[in-house]
Amino acid sequence: MSACLLGINCKYSGGNNYNSKIAALALEYDLVPICPEQLGGCATPRLPAEIQGGDGIDVLYGRSKVIRKDDVDVSEQFIKGAKEAFRIAQLLNAKIAIFKARSPSCGTGAIYDGTFNGGLKKGKGVAAAILEENGVKVISEDEIDMLGGFTRKI
Repeated sequence: MSACLLGINCKYSGGNNYNSKIAALALEYDLVPICPEQLGGCATPRLPAEIQGGDGIDVLYGRSKVIRKDDVDVSEQFIKGAKEAFRIAQLLNAKIAIFKARSPSCGTGAIYDGTFNGGLKKGKGVAAAILEENGVKVISEDEIDMLGGFTRKI
């Protein structure tokens, strides 16, 4: 679960993306909040970053980069955070992750296009990519109705 969706101030701006529908899921599901960018060593707040030249899969395989708005390459931190997020998912035997839409770490389906102008492109973030490559279903907060059939709290 993207920690920012639960109200944890880990968003690049120092704020969060609190979503009451997501927070209500904690009554039915065991949610583990993570922020792949923080796990990778990025500070909060931090300059925004976007994937240029591809998507999260391309970053993992060295074919594209995650670049901050000041042109600094932060791919290494994003890869490290993605690997740590996957490690947590493995330890918990997670089957699904609910991640923040459009994020260069967590986005699924579409991510920001690398121009810092709010445009979108098809693709997934770095953490979403590594989880999906390893069998964890990743959905965004916009897709929570897809949760039917997953194990609820006992």
